[in-house]
Amino acid sequence: LIIVVLALCGTLVSLQQTLVLPLLPDFPEILDTSTDNASWLVTITLLTGAVGTPIVSRLADMFGKRLMLVACLVSVIVGSAIGALSDSLALVILARGLTGIGTCLVPVGISIMRDHLPSDRVGSGVALMSATLGIGGAVGMPLAGVIYQNFDWQMLFVVSGGFAVIMLALVLRVVPESTVKTR
Repeated sequence: LIIVVLALCGTLVSLQQTLVLPLLPDFPEILDTSTDNASWLVTITLLTGAVGTPIVSRLADMFGKRLMLVACLVSVIVGSAIGALSDSLALVILARGLTGIGTCLVPVGISIMRDHLPSDRVGSGVALMSATLGIGGAVGMPLAGVIYQNFDWQMLFVVSGGFAVIMLALVLRVVPESTVKTR
């Protein structure tokens, strides 16, 4: 069950990374901005994920892996809420930046698997979590297109945030805190 929950968290991260990609040509008009400015909607998630991953990973080793997993999911939820309620470029970039911190949960999840799974299950668990990153990306783009065609663009954030709320509840219920900590 731990593997399934953590793999779904990986899917969430990948899904939210790709949700805005099909809308990039439309965002300059939607947000009344330039194409260059709208490209920050993708860049900011990559930036916050890249900067945050070593920091969150180290904090997870020091203060608790489950705690940092929860913090990443809360960041995705807060970012999704801001994105769902915003129509200005600055706030949507902030929202995407907060959701990009969700990327940091992948190495933390893999570390949790290493701490809690029997050694013969760790390899398959890590492989599944890695595979779900691709699955989320593959599902994210067509899903974004369907959502955008049938609903408002802000519904992308509602879907991402709703999935994150479900994952947060599952993490709190299923994933134990690791007893392995460092100074």
